[in-house]
Amino acid sequence: MSTDLDLLRTADRESAAAFFAAAPAEGLVAAVAATPDDRLVELLGRPQVRAAAVTGILRHLDEYADPARLADLKGSVRFELTTSDGGVETRGLSFADGVIEPLVEVSALGADPAGADVVLRSTLLRFARLVTGQGNAALDHLAGHLEVEGDAMLALGVGGLFRVPGHDEVAVDLTALDPVEVATAVAEASTDHLRSVMAGGFRPVVLDEVFRRLPDFVDVRRASRLRVAVGFRLAASGDLPADRYLVRIDRGHTTVERTEPGDDGRDGRDATIVCEAHDFLGLATGQLSVMTGLLRGQLKVRGDRAKALQLAGAIDFPRAAPQRARR
Repeated sequence: MSTDLDLLRTADRESAAAFFAAAPAEGLVAAVAATPDDRLVELLGRPQVRAAAVTGILRHLDEYADPARLADLKGSVRFELTTSDGGVETRGLSFADGVIEPLVEVSALGADPAGADVVLRSTLLRFARLVTGQGNAALDHLAGHLEVEGDAMLALGVGGLFRVPGHDEVAVDLTALDPVEVATAVAEASTDHLRSVMAGGFRPVVLDEVFRRLPDFVDVRRASRLRVAVGFRLAASGDLPADRYLVRIDRGHTTVERTEPGDDGRDGRDATIVCEAHDFLGLATGQLSVMTGLLRGQLKVRGDRAKALQLAGAIDFPRAAPQRARR
């Protein structure tokens, strides 16, 4: 059967349901990928199409999911997807033993599949991009385009299921976030949203990835004569404890390690930068400078402030990319 999405422009409910039921998974993914955002919003927003589209895409989920990653998922998910006319499509799925099962299928706002471990709220457009391997759940969540309530790691697991059509490789690796894309997502998000994200289960994923990449952004020429060791203490939030890292630059060579409470006096550090986790995200993505953070009280330095400034001056943090429209 043809997977030309333009067929949906005039389809009634029965025809739309038949289209998604018969469309091969690989062809459907390719068709969604080839359709610009505005056209996809128009097609999926049609009342005759949207329910069939959500149901049809989810029914194909196991066909374009990576089998190994699917086998590792266990739990239940509720999707609440807003449409262009303000409606909400709600679906529930469970994952266990490499099998995806529908929990309940409803179209009314407020419907609640019992026992969902995580609720994912987004637009129908971003849902279509996400579950066909063109969106990144981690970046969408960071930017405020995907609301996650409940088990954040299950949500990221669902977001990292999907393969490139016709290939064995995973479309999106959520554990290898591109620094510029992270910076762009942070630039789009409000302070309140970032504070909320960094108080939830997504926090260790972001922090570990940012600090893992940090040596890549050290300017070797500026760091070639430096010998500094600066800790970062990111304040506890909600049920999450404080996170501690130590960054050393020894004549151009940079290392990063996680530390524990009480290490400050034994690891030879020169200073410790203390801040909230969301303010550190601003610092690590070029949205907040060290001097501005110090003046505003968002960053505090314990120990040798000059050494802390030397470290910061040797790092070229990534910045948000200019916004570009999808095809």
